[in-house]
Amino acid sequence: MANEKKQVEQITDMEADFGQWYTDVCKKAELIDYSSIKGMFIYRPYGYAIWENIQAELDRRFKATGHENVYLPVLIPESLLQKEKDHVEGFAPECAWVTTGGAEKLEERCCVRPTSETLFCEHYKNIIHSHRDLPKLYNQWCSVLRWEKTSRPFLRHREFLWQEGHTMHATAEEAIAETEQQLEEYATFCEDVLAMPVVRGVKTDKEKFSGAERTYTIECMMHDRKALQSGTSHYFGDGFAKAFDITYTGRDNQLHHPHQTSWGLSTRIIGGIIMTHGDNNGLVLPPRIAPIQAMVIPVAQHKEGVLEAARALLERLKAAGIRAGIDESDQSMGWKAAQYEMKGVPLRVEIGPKDMEKGQCCICRRDSGEKVFIPLAELEDTVARLLDEVHDSLYARAKKNLEDHTKVCRTLDEVKQFMETEGGFAKTMWCGELDCELKMKEEAGVSSRCMPFEQERVSDVCVCCGKPARHMIYWGVAY
Repeated sequence: MANEKKQVEQITDMEADFGQWYTDVCKKAELIDYSSIKGMFIYRPYGYAIWENIQAELDRRFKATGHENVYLPVLIPESLLQKEKDHVEGFAPECAWVTTGGAEKLEERCCVRPTSETLFCEHYKNIIHSHRDLPKLYNQWCSVLRWEKTSRPFLRHREFLWQEGHTMHATAEEAIAETEQQLEEYATFCEDVLAMPVVRGVKTDKEKFSGAERTYTIECMMHDRKALQSGTSHYFGDGFAKAFDITYTGRDNQLHHPHQTSWGLSTRIIGGIIMTHGDNNGLVLPPRIAPIQAMVIPVAQHKEGVLEAARALLERLKAAGIRAGIDESDQSMGWKAAQYEMKGVPLRVEIGPKDMEKGQCCICRRDSGEKVFIPLAELEDTVARLLDEVHDSLYARAKKNLEDHTKVCRTLDEVKQFMETEGGFAKTMWCGELDCELKMKEEAGVSSRCMPFEQERVSDVCVCCGKPARHMIYWGVAY
């Protein structure tokens, strides 16, 4: 099989060059391709199918908590974007502008949406008048455009796909509860569906979303020990409502400004899946979002009855609700095995003449390479059980990576040494001052990832200045 595997293009070992390994997997697992416009990528069917499964599961969860899907325009008039000062300043460097429509110059240039807070505020001003109109729980599935200087598949696109929730509430307490609820939706989705353990927490003022009072985040550790911000939820207070003059008549017959939230998760999470679970044979997909959970492969398919037996297994798996496929191509068995390893299919189900004689099939796990032979009568139950076991195994492996490479550091020198020799999340105390946050970036090369909800007192003083500490915080190198 080793020689036959050469028929599938090889990828760079992650230990040799993690960045090149990542790019190789994106290309050779047929997830993505480059377009003629820098920073804009083509989602190939297999890559888009992963996003469709992510979208379907998140959409189900959002609707279960009362959210409705809407769609707003792709263009934002400049005057609208300018209404919230901090917001426009945060996004101005990334905005792409439309100045001409057809052959005519526009009276006002329009920004291609980098995010949609201002559009939602314009709409909410028109439809929110009374406390009876609240809350408004809206979500939008769309693409956004941010003119990034550098790009990387999934991790940093100029145009990328995402969902953005935008809600309005009568009180600050209701809005804060919404932001925390939606962050937990992201966290449980990552852990229960993507097998990605997360650190839940709050961003510093420096790292929070432009225009937000508070930004909540989930941070994941990749295989190379770098951080990936994987989902964020923002509490805006009533700042946008005041800027856009959104008011409602309360139960007290007085006018009030509603309180706003937004929250989003994008296709960069696919990059996180690749870098959390992948190995030197390619992609490793968590079963619950894998486009194909089990690939049926007929062995010696030219022999009588083999194709029919394989097709029968396929139909049984589909009937059991398992996303299954079959490879009836004339490629060799070695090529097929390597191909579906590269594409990260959680299970291969193989059947050949000898298996038919014994009334069995062979199931091979992508995560461990383990093979088991099972009676055909046990197919559905065994595949379902193994898919759960693969998920649990991937989660445990990623959790171990997170725990093994999270270290308490009490001095700046300890942080420097940890980052230079090992890398990961440095867990320290912090005084809360911006100067110390900037110094950590300048001297240790790390940015603040979050102040975790689960606070510990790992020392009494700030890791940077030695003054009394206010927060326990995670630092790391981020994508």
